[in-house]
Amino acid sequence: MSIPFSNTHYRIPQGFGNLLEGLTREILREQPENIPAFAAAYFENLLEKREKTNFDPAEWGTKVDDRFYNNHAFKEPSEEEKAKEENAALKIQAVFRGHLAREKVKKMKSGEAQEKREENK
Repeated sequence: MSIPFSNTHYRIPQGFGNLLEGLTREILREQPENIPAFAAAYFENLLEKREKTNFDPAEWGTKVDDRFYNNHAFKEPSEEEKAKEENAALKIQAVFRGHLAREKVKKMKSGEAQEKREENK
């Protein structure tokens, strides 16, 4: 069902466009009569190659696209960026541990209150 006048914008997953371009190129080159069967064989062959060589063309295509548009994919983060990420992770972990400790104290206090109520009965 389509929604008229919807402003929803779907993004194509990274690497998916490259896979479809490769399939399209091969379909145009081979001109198969049964395109779905050809596509299934194409992707099976691609999967076998990926498993044998540990090379993922979708991932590589994503990096190439990112490099073309942003030039970030092939960069290694600097020591300063790594330190910032580590500090952020430590802060998040500390806040979460504090939250867990507060929840544990609340449970303990509610358990003690429950025990006192039962003793007074």
